[in-house]
Amino acid sequence: MDSERPWRDRVRSGPPAWASARRSRGPGFVLPAALGLAQVLGSTAAQQRQPDVRILDWLGYALLLAGPAFLLVRRRSRVVAMVGAIAATGAYFTLDYPRGPGFLAALVALVSGVRAGYRRTAWAVSGVAYVTWALAGRLAPHAGLAEPALGQIVLVGAWALVAIAVAEAARVRSAHFAEAMQARAERQRAAAEQQRATEEQQRRQASEERLRIARELHDVIGHHLSLINVQAGVGLHLMDDRPEQARAALTAIKQASAEALREVRSVLGALRPEDEDPPRAPAPGLSGLAGLVADVTAAGLAADVETAGTPRELPAEVDRAAYRIVQEALTNVRRHAGPGARAAVRVEYAPEAVSVCVADDGVAATQQSTVDGQGTGIAGMRQRADALGGDFRAGPREGGGFEVYARLPVPGQECR
Repeated sequence: MDSERPWRDRVRSGPPAWASARRSRGPGFVLPAALGLAQVLGSTAAQQRQPDVRILDWLGYALLLAGPAFLLVRRRSRVVAMVGAIAATGAYFTLDYPRGPGFLAALVALVSGVRAGYRRTAWAVSGVAYVTWALAGRLAPHAGLAEPALGQIVLVGAWALVAIAVAEAARVRSAHFAEAMQARAERQRAAAEQQRATEEQQRRQASEERLRIARELHDVIGHHLSLINVQAGVGLHLMDDRPEQARAALTAIKQASAEALREVRSVLGALRPEDEDPPRAPAPGLSGLAGLVADVTAAGLAADVETAGTPRELPAEVDRAAYRIVQEALTNVRRHAGPGARAAVRVEYAPEAVSVCVADDGVAATQQSTVDGQGTGIAGMRQRADALGGDFRAGPREGGGFEVYARLPVPGQECR
C-alpha cells in the first residue's frame, strides 16, 4: 500500500496549493461526528423493523462508531482511514446487525481514497469485505453470521460497483482539475517571466539610448561651443582695430550656434512623443564632412580632407558614428594641438568597412590626458566604434603630433 503514489504526487511533488487550502478549512471532526450520529440513530431505528437480525449491543455500536472514527485520520493517512472504515463496516454487516445507514462512513472513505489515488487498495479492501459478508455465513453456518440471499448479494455488489465508479469519476475530474490549475499556474509563471524579460530588455534599450544621446550631445555641443569660443575671442580681440574681421567672427558665431541648435534638435528628436512631427533635418553623416572642415577652418585650424575608395551610402548608424568621430577628433585638435597646428582628415571606403583618420602635427603631449581617460572625447569615440564592432586607436604619432583612427564595419557588405 505504501508503494501506491497518489495522483497528486504524479502531477507535482506535493498537493496543489488550492487543494491544501481547501482541505484546511473547517474542523476535521465535523463530518465523522455527523456520520457517526447518522449511523447509530439510523441503525437503531432500522432494527425495530427487522426482528430476524441480531440486536444491537455494545459491539454493534462500537463498529458503527469505529468507521467514522477512522475518518478522523483521513487527512494524515487516506489508506488507514479507508481500510479501517471499510473493515469496520464489513464486520458490522457480516455479524448480521440491522441493515441501515451503517455503510456511510465506508462510502465516504472509499470515495476519498480513490480520489487520492489509492485505487488498488480501495478495490482490494472492498472486495475482501464484500466476499466475507457474502460467504462467511455459508462457510460457518453455526456462527450466527449473516447469510444474505442471492438477490441481496447481487444488489449489494451492483451498488458497490456504482460507488467505486462514482469515486473513479471524481478522481479523474479532480486530476483534470488539478492539472488544469497547474497548467494555469505554469502559464502565469511563463507570462511573468516574459514580462520581466521584456521589461529588462526595455530598460537595457533605454540605457543604451541614453548613452547614445549623451554621446551625440557631447560631440555636438563640444564641437560648436569650441568654435563659438574661438570666434568670440577673435571678435573681442579685433573689435576695435579690425571691425570687418570682427564682423566675420560674429557671422561665424551665428552660423555655429544655428548649426548647434539644429543638431541638438535632431538628437533630441528621439525623445519626441510619437504623435509629434519628427525633425526635418537629416542626421549628420560623412556627406557633411566638407561643411564640418569648413567650420573648423573658419575657426582658425587648417585642415585638409582626403578620400580613398568610392564614396557610397552607408548605414545610418555607421555614417553618423564616422562623422562624430571626425568631429570630436577635430575638436580635440583645435583645443589641444597648439597654435599653428594643421590637421589632415582621411576617409577610406573599403568593401567591408569605412575608415576615418584624423592626424595633426601639433603638440601630442598636451593631448595625453585625454587618452588616459581624464577627458570624455576619446572615450566617447572608442564607445562609438566598439558599439558597431569596429576598431579604434588614438595616440601620439612618431615624429610629433597626434592621430585618431577608427575602422567601422559595414553590415551586409562583407567581402565574399
